[in-house]
Amino acid sequence: MKIFKSQTVIKFLVVILCLIFNTSIFSQNSKYEFENTKLSIKQRVDDLVDRMTLEEKVGQLMFASPAIERLGVPAYNWWNECLHGVARNGKATVFPQAIGMAASFDTDLMYRIGTAISDEARAKFNENRKVGYIDRYSGLTFWSPNVNLFRDPRWGRGQETYGEDPHLISQLGVAFVNGLQGDNPNHMKVAAMAKHYAVHSGPEKLRHEFDAIVTKKDLWNTYLPAFEALVVDAKVEGVMGAYNQTNGVACCAHPYLMTEVLRKKWGFKGYFVSDCWAIQDFYEGHKIAANKTEAAAIALNEGCNLNCGNTYPALQEAIAAGLTSEAEIDANLKQLLPTRFKLGLFDPVGSVPFDKISKEVVRSQKHLDLTYEAARKSIVMLKNKDNVLPLDPNIKSVFVTGPTAGDMQALLANYYGLSGDMRTLLEGIVENVSEHTAIRYVQGSLLDRKNVNPMDWFSEEAEIAEVTIACMGITQLLEGEEGEAIASTSAGDRTNITLPPHQIEYLKLMRAKAKDKKLVVVITGGSAISIPEVYELADAVIYAWYPGEKGGQAVGDMIFGKYSPSGKLPVSFVKSINDLPPYEDYNMKNRTYRFAKQEMLFPFGFGLSFANFEYNNARTSAKVLKNNKKITVSIEVTNQSQITADEVVQLYISKKNRPLDDPIISLKSFERITLKPNETKKISFKLDASHFSTYSDVGDLMVDKGEYNVYLGGCLPVERSLTLGAAKWGEITVTVK
Repeated sequence: MKIFKSQTVIKFLVVILCLIFNTSIFSQNSKYEFENTKLSIKQRVDDLVDRMTLEEKVGQLMFASPAIERLGVPAYNWWNECLHGVARNGKATVFPQAIGMAASFDTDLMYRIGTAISDEARAKFNENRKVGYIDRYSGLTFWSPNVNLFRDPRWGRGQETYGEDPHLISQLGVAFVNGLQGDNPNHMKVAAMAKHYAVHSGPEKLRHEFDAIVTKKDLWNTYLPAFEALVVDAKVEGVMGAYNQTNGVACCAHPYLMTEVLRKKWGFKGYFVSDCWAIQDFYEGHKIAANKTEAAAIALNEGCNLNCGNTYPALQEAIAAGLTSEAEIDANLKQLLPTRFKLGLFDPVGSVPFDKISKEVVRSQKHLDLTYEAARKSIVMLKNKDNVLPLDPNIKSVFVTGPTAGDMQALLANYYGLSGDMRTLLEGIVENVSEHTAIRYVQGSLLDRKNVNPMDWFSEEAEIAEVTIACMGITQLLEGEEGEAIASTSAGDRTNITLPPHQIEYLKLMRAKAKDKKLVVVITGGSAISIPEVYELADAVIYAWYPGEKGGQAVGDMIFGKYSPSGKLPVSFVKSINDLPPYEDYNMKNRTYRFAKQEMLFPFGFGLSFANFEYNNARTSAKVLKNNKKITVSIEVTNQSQITADEVVQLYISKKNRPLDDPIISLKSFERITLKPNETKKISFKLDASHFSTYSDVGDLMVDKGEYNVYLGGCLPVERSLTLGAAKWGEITVTVK
């Protein structure tokens, strides 16, 4: 009896000591090998898979993986989102939407944002674990970023991307993933994901049955570079298959894309997940399977490791029918489960360095400052006639109007977290004016329809005020994923790429009332909106995207001159929908700035500043580039103004005598710089054969020899950029041999 009591006391003391030191009873003497942190991840995964029954194995292939209590394996939900902040899981710092962050052209910023998001993710995970919360959106496997190419402004989900240029998407995506996953040699902070693989950018309404047909040349030169960069350079942990088919094969069971390219050519070592309920499309949309059982087997056999949906429970039936095998399940699990071990989810609590990240980091002042910086760098000024901006804070009177001025949705975009301190455009403007400024606000116009009440008790304010600031645009009510844009008549896509017509009519009314007074238009949106009439009506035009929780403050601060705008367009703005090829056509001919021949309303890479920049003395270290060699090209940039301002220096190449289906011009490098008043900086870029390489018609990479023009400046080097007010670029000729 005494012995029994003493043993009980000892066990009790051991448990207490483990709790005090936040460790596990089995940290040194593990019950199972998969719990032994001294073994390799492969050894631990193999041991865990060998111990599971077939039913348990199938369960672990589901995104909502159930607990295996007899083995001490906790339940885990793989589905989480962090497109521009930890999403759908309570309080978090809300950064600008991805397309807005892309307008910063700032890889360092993207890395710091990724780091901040992963810190908040770990802090929230640690808090959730304390209370046993393991539901969807509480884990560490994040299904972000979206590195699809924004090829057509009608796509409602284009807002989630980094724009229309493969190089820009690649560079920003790699930086973001590196920030998310961290650089700890033993543990991953969170697991990022490249989606949606591959060749996916609408139409939303057809995505469950659509077949995106592309040439090998377009596939490799345009649609795949960002995925390759994230896999090869950033070692992204996850890849998500798209809903659609590519060249006749469903993307979540695509032997060429999933095995030949992803696993073999690029050496991908992470896990592959279906988009949610995409495998169901195999028999309901694509008609490549007769039923759930066949669909589950097809996806598993091609290496879709994880099912976001409810199809994989049919795998036991598929095995019984001889359509797949338990060996296939084991192989998929051994590609899937290492992610959970890399995250430390099978390690003793407290032994992973990120277990120490506390809840204080969530919406910390450092992160709030960062989202303000991101909003500030993302805003693009498209017009500033006669330097109407910045406004003097001591202005006598201001009239603020428009449907997005006080709208929180205009800040959030989709896949968002929540903040208790959102700053609307109206609030940001009001905060900047002096105490004696008369400021009046009336919404004046509905977002997506004509005013129900036709009475006009407000437009006379535009006649009285010195400046009218009209906040127009769209929100995720009108563009987004198929089920979330609840005011959209086309499943989230935009069949009309202008502003809603009644908003144009409202602006015309404001212009007529304002007469010789000033009209400043602020536009929110996640895509290229065709606004030729707005450009003509307004004295100044600001494109704010969906700028996040500090977006209103950033817009207000810019309007009143607390900083100079520096964002650049990550997409081209066409003049009209008539300038676009058919939406369903995935051929790149006449799409994006790289292939389009028509003049754009606003070219890719364009954005004005309060400062005046001048580019001089473009030089090259050699006029001929030979294989395995490098050359340096440089340009001097001068800030010819009395304010400190940022500029994005962009390098483009264009081949002389190029084949007709090659890009007309392509971005190859960029650098964001800060220049003090009257300061000159010499900016240099190193070029090698990779900058002049391209994929052939059969998908082979080759150095494209010949003579090139190399352009260095703050915009796309086309005449329209100069017409809009951009500075003249420098030009160099380089021959590649």
